[in-house]
Amino acid sequence: MRRLFARIAPLALLGLGLALAGCSSTRTKDDYSSLPPSAAHPAGKAHPDEPPGQVPPPLESFQQLPPDQYADLLDRVRAGYALTDVQHYGVDREVEGYRAKPEFLDRTFRRGSRYLHYIVTELERRGMPLELALLPVVESAFNPVAYSRSRAAGLWQFIPSTGKHYGLTQNWWIDDRRDVRHSTMAALDYLQYLNRYFNGDWYLAIAAYNGGEGTVSAAIQRNAAAGRPTDFFSLDLRAETRDYVPKLLAIRRIVGNPAAYDLQFAPIANQPYFGAVDPGRQIDLGEAATLAGISRDDMFALNPEFNRMTTPPNGPHELLLPVEAVELFRLALLTEEGVARVAVTAVAPPTTTTHKVLRGETLSAIARRHDVSIEEIRAANGLHGSTIHPGETLRIPGAGPASAMPAEVAAPREELAAQLPEHQKAAPQQRSSSQVHVVKAGDSLWAIARRYGVTVPSLAAANGMSPDGALTPGTRLEIPGGSRGGSSGSRETTRMTYQVRRGDTLSEIADKFNVSVRQLTTWNGLRQSAPLRTGQRLVVYTDPHRVDGG
Repeated sequence: MRRLFARIAPLALLGLGLALAGCSSTRTKDDYSSLPPSAAHPAGKAHPDEPPGQVPPPLESFQQLPPDQYADLLDRVRAGYALTDVQHYGVDREVEGYRAKPEFLDRTFRRGSRYLHYIVTELERRGMPLELALLPVVESAFNPVAYSRSRAAGLWQFIPSTGKHYGLTQNWWIDDRRDVRHSTMAALDYLQYLNRYFNGDWYLAIAAYNGGEGTVSAAIQRNAAAGRPTDFFSLDLRAETRDYVPKLLAIRRIVGNPAAYDLQFAPIANQPYFGAVDPGRQIDLGEAATLAGISRDDMFALNPEFNRMTTPPNGPHELLLPVEAVELFRLALLTEEGVARVAVTAVAPPTTTTHKVLRGETLSAIARRHDVSIEEIRAANGLHGSTIHPGETLRIPGAGPASAMPAEVAAPREELAAQLPEHQKAAPQQRSSSQVHVVKAGDSLWAIARRYGVTVPSLAAANGMSPDGALTPGTRLEIPGGSRGGSSGSRETTRMTYQVRRGDTLSEIADKFNVSVRQLTTWNGLRQSAPLRTGQRLVVYTDPHRVDGG
């Protein structure tokens, strides 16, 4: 039996099961049919010892225990399954895609172990199917700082407008779409609304969570007008939404009976992972981590909503901490030394103006016009890449109050994803924190970071500069300590090629591979204004696990 944390060889089916679209089907009296694949949606390779379409029954153990008496949280989830599995080729294919990636599943559920108890408890309180606790596997792989090309953020991948509609604050200081509790409450509110909207059909509700209730409703109306079935598997939806429900059902099926797929999940303790503490004042997050006796990684993994290295001056200041650190932190805040350690000079948020994007404008040009940095505009608007659209209104943080802030407060936090524990892999030989690199002509931060096996954000932060900053030959750069060894670094950064499709832009391709437009143009000797040709091949250096599919 393959354990999820075991090392495996590269598999040819890696992308097949997750990238291909699901197929539409008709509905029988009692169940969805498992139709053979069509030419438009080709087949994946079935597991040799499992007949196509066979659905292994979920595990039956511990079904009668009260919720708090399960030793393994995943048993509690299995006992709360309420959706009906379906025999459909789209689900079968997604199962094969996930089972081919046990290491991905292991990383995902290790991340999710921080958040699952809270999510499961809230689902039970609302009487919702516990399979919905697995939806972040599909949405974000339980990465609280996941960000998509459509500007969706957090565990539950809220786009800015839907996040605002459900009360998720997004400003210069904070982005509640990344807040573990707030985003979970908003996501479950939205799912309950969608379930009512579609008269209790969870499949339609889940599809609408991805594609929008208007899109799903329109597909239903088209089918009804044509005399066709209106269940989810019969609807004509875009590929991402068509695959969405099968992916959740595939994860549901695998978690329900991992042994049937030659997998084994590490147990997750059925107890709260975190508790809340409100210090009642603006505090420094790094110093708060030290005072609580936890790493910065744990602090950032539980409090990813803060855009700065401090809580906002006017709140909220509440922090989530591992349960074992809560009382220690509370006691430390009762001492003058503890209060002084985490205190920061109270400052007001920067004043903001707005800018309506004109056709042809770029983020860098807008930043120069308003004399602010690109990073400040991104933070103020919840942007990840550099893609902006004509007619879009951007908030521009003012330079006055911001320039008076202490540097550690005004500076945006380092790239959050690089600070999560699963990215901090120990190397056989740790580098000294005093290692220095002297910049040579032609050097770039990306090339230097790759050479020493560190991230660009951590390298930039160690030297007090922007990740997009220019380098001057002769400058001495400090290489942050605890970096990964060369072999690990080169394993995580791979040379890839991308064939340009009709309508592609540099910014869209950069977002797809989680790189910058500047990197893309540098690697390929392009001018940013140069037009792309359909079929043109571009070289990209990136971590394959961070590529945004689609």
